[in-house]
Amino acid sequence: MTPGTTKERHRAWAQTVVDVLETPWPWGSGHWSLGPDDCEVTPHRLHPAFHGSVDWHSSVHMQWSGVRLLAEHAEQLGPEVGERLRRLLDERLTPEHGRVEADYLRARPSYERPYGWAWAAMLAATVRDVGIGASWRAATGAVAEVVADNLAAWLPRVAHPVRHGVHANTALALALAYDAFGRLDRDDVAGAIEARAREWFLYDRDYPARWEPSGEDFLSPALCEAELMRRVLPEADFGPWLADFLPGLGEPDDPLLGRPEVRDPTDGKSVHLFGLSLSRAWLLRSLSRHLPGERRVHALAAAERQVAAVEEQIVAGDLMATHWLVSFALLAEDALAQAGG
Repeated sequence: MTPGTTKERHRAWAQTVVDVLETPWPWGSGHWSLGPDDCEVTPHRLHPAFHGSVDWHSSVHMQWSGVRLLAEHAEQLGPEVGERLRRLLDERLTPEHGRVEADYLRARPSYERPYGWAWAAMLAATVRDVGIGASWRAATGAVAEVVADNLAAWLPRVAHPVRHGVHANTALALALAYDAFGRLDRDDVAGAIEARAREWFLYDRDYPARWEPSGEDFLSPALCEAELMRRVLPEADFGPWLADFLPGLGEPDDPLLGRPEVRDPTDGKSVHLFGLSLSRAWLLRSLSRHLPGERRVHALAAAERQVAAVEEQIVAGDLMATHWLVSFALLAEDALAQAGG
């Protein structure tokens, strides 16, 4: 059943975060063995902080979701769910676990690049912002420092961005990382991101929105690129850029306003399209402030439809949906508040 009130929704989301983080299997490790003695892939041994929730990056951003829910909606979670969530985060986010995770990323500098990196930075920035738990801050800060170093070393070596709608999408990761490292006082990393964003995307024009979506997208390449440029460009420059890049954004026939169809809600790739509905809602709401009149109205109405269409999947869907959708639901909720909804 879809949660009705805001309180019920946040409590259900928090319960889902705990449930999936405490679900050890199935697990996709993505582990690169560096030798014959490096074949251990048991989740909690390999990643003592970030296991459960099917894979490393989902464990990271569902813990980000948990931190957000505790910090901003604790009174809505109820004592049982709230305490269970806090206890789980206390168990995961310890300084020792953070050191293990940081050492792993240092030894494998392309692991979870760039999507998992961005979420690890977001987690660290949020823990720092909300001021909950010195242990959490030590654990996540250690991971974020390695991510910052890996990202700063990687960006100069990348000739072209990745423009598809799944984890390797460059624009989405850089948008999240730009925000996070700005809050973490890593201006060197944020500056490097801004420079690459301008180099790769500043002169893009007339994006073919009709080509979206692909069958496994959980991101809109067009909207992710626009969101990155919204963050790095001055407001006076962004409006004209957006008008050139997506001249039809918010028009009644804009394909980016449409709701993707999912025919198999148990298939891990197919349910990416549930996430696409939520990420489209998030980004349409974020970008709507830069659209004129009726186009803004159409974008916001489409975002509402996108969320309504998949809301039940966030907490009552198959594990292939529930292990990650809460995070994108929170982003969409944030953007609604910022859009004045």
